[in-house]
Amino acid sequence: MKAAGLLIVILTGGLLIYATADFPPWAYPQSPASTHVSPRYIEKSIEETAVPNVVTAVLADYRGYDTMFETTVIFAAGVACFLLLRIRVEEGPEEQLFRHSLTGMTIRIKDGRKAPSDLEEFERIDAHWVPQDLIIKTVCRILIPFIQLFALYVIAFGHHSPGGGFQGGVILGASVIVLAMSHDLRSSLQRMGEKVNALLCAAGVLIYAGTGALCLAMGENFLDYGILAPLFRCDPVMARSNGIFMVEIGVGIAVMATMIRIYNNVSSAGRYDEGL
Repeated sequence: MKAAGLLIVILTGGLLIYATADFPPWAYPQSPASTHVSPRYIEKSIEETAVPNVVTAVLADYRGYDTMFETTVIFAAGVACFLLLRIRVEEGPEEQLFRHSLTGMTIRIKDGRKAPSDLEEFERIDAHWVPQDLIIKTVCRILIPFIQLFALYVIAFGHHSPGGGFQGGVILGASVIVLAMSHDLRSSLQRMGEKVNALLCAAGVLIYAGTGALCLAMGENFLDYGILAPLFRCDPVMARSNGIFMVEIGVGIAVMATMIRIYNNVSSAGRYDEGL
C-alpha cells in the first residue's frame, strides 16, 4: 500500500511539473493574466466594490466561489483531524493526579475516592511532570486580550489595509493556542469547549454560503452582493463592500475554530487532557 501511494505521488508530481512547461515565463508582461485580468481588477475594484484593498476585493468578490471552497477545505481538514485522532475517554478514571499550585506537591487519588478538586490551591493534572512557569503564564494572560483585539482589527480593516478573514482568523486561533500552551489544554477548553468549537467551525462556512444563498433568494446570482443594497440601505456598490465584510467574518470564524480544533487533537493525541 505504501509503495502504491508513493508511486501515485511521484506520478502526480511529475505530471504537475511537466504541465509547468506551458506556463508563460516568470514576470512575462504579455501573459494573459498581465494583459487582461490584473488591469481589470486594478482599474475597476474601487469603482465596483468600494474596497481600496484590491486583494480583498479579488478574494471575496471577483473570486468569491474559490475562496468559499478554500474555507470549506479548511473546515474539512479540521473534521478529518477530529475523525482520525479523537479518542473518547470515559468519565471518572480510576486514578487522578492533583498538584498544589504553590508547592508543586502531587497527590494521587485512587478508586474514585474524594479528590481535592474543590480546593483552590490544587489543580488536576494528567502526569507527574507538567510544565509550569508563572512568568510565562502571567505574560500570556496579559497579552492574549491584545492579540485578540488586533485580530478583530485585521478582520474589520481588511478592506483598507493588509488583512482579512484568513489573517484575522489565524491570529484569533493563535491567541487561544497560546493560552493552551502557556497553561494547559483544560484552561483553553474552559473558554471554548469542544461543542462550541464544532459549532463555530460549521458556522463560519454557513455564514459565507448563507450570504451567497441570500443573494440567490433575492433574485440575483450566488454571492452577487449588490442585490443586498435594500438590506444595508445603501447603493449597490457599497452593498458589495458590506457583503465582502460579511463573508470575511465567516472566513475568520472558520479559520479560528479549525486551527483550535486541529491543535486540540494533535497536542493531546485526541484525548483532550492537558495537551503539550
